[in-house]
Amino acid sequence: MEKPKVGFYWCASCGGCEEAVLDLNEDILKVVDAVDIIFWPVAFDFKKKDVESMEDGSIAVSFINGAVRLSEQEEVVELLRKKSGLVVAFGSCAHMGGIPALANISNKNEIFKRAYKKVPSVVNLEEIYPQEKVKLDVGELELPSFYNTVKPLDRVVDVDYYLPGCPPPPDLIMKAVHAILEGKLPPKGAVIASDKTLCETCERNKTKPDKLKIKEMKRIFEIVSDDEKCFLEQGIICLGPATRSGCGERCIKGNMPCRGCFGPTDSVIDQGAKFLSALASIIDTNEQGEIQSIVETIPDLIGTFYRFSLASSPLKRKKLKA
Repeated sequence: MEKPKVGFYWCASCGGCEEAVLDLNEDILKVVDAVDIIFWPVAFDFKKKDVESMEDGSIAVSFINGAVRLSEQEEVVELLRKKSGLVVAFGSCAHMGGIPALANISNKNEIFKRAYKKVPSVVNLEEIYPQEKVKLDVGELELPSFYNTVKPLDRVVDVDYYLPGCPPPPDLIMKAVHAILEGKLPPKGAVIASDKTLCETCERNKTKPDKLKIKEMKRIFEIVSDDEKCFLEQGIICLGPATRSGCGERCIKGNMPCRGCFGPTDSVIDQGAKFLSALASIIDTNEQGEIQSIVETIPDLIGTFYRFSLASSPLKRKKLKA
């Protein structure tokens, strides 16, 4: 029998999701034996024209990681959607926009000015910025358009399933592969991970008091944290109450608080707002001045509470000027 065709593509992300595939270790041999990888630009010399020549729907599944930042990325994911039976948003950036979408608090001009003029290591007295089209003696050179707004994958194409994580852990990747090969898939639109919160599966939850109250917030480097106690009990921000479980508590086991890369559970619309609500409920004061002092110890509210989920939240981005 002909093997199912599988594609991988990398949009705006760090590349960790590509590494996660390699982290399958010997299990990657099982994957290669079971499927025919027909598009994986980071690993093999595939071209866009190779995909264009395929029949519509002939790719069984495309795993697409990264948010959509550039016109080229939009073109390729639209092409893969057309050619694929299933599309899986692979990792936090495709799932929710991820860390690249924190750029949505700025616009294209602000980003370019920062990167090509204001960074201390850059000397650009003539204020030269990247141009989409430049005419030279050899012809016209063209770069992809750089969009003002970073989008999660499902704001560009129809997505069948979501594989969360930064990056997705190998056991979840294999679970998704087996589900696809065996035809045992959940309903369309499902996140292939637990729908419990991280706090429900965290070993440190046993140490959390019934009525958790804190009077100050600390950053992880400011104290020697107890590697058995709940982070929130120690006044350290941990997004476990607002984050989906299924990661194996990798950060927690490394004595680092959860940063929210698995996104919210199905019942939550806005992950950042959910955590803000949880945080407000445990601050042990009703004095406005004390509350303000505690909030001021959090240096970056957007980066802390919407580190991975800004683009998929109702906020989406900072309002663009008309």
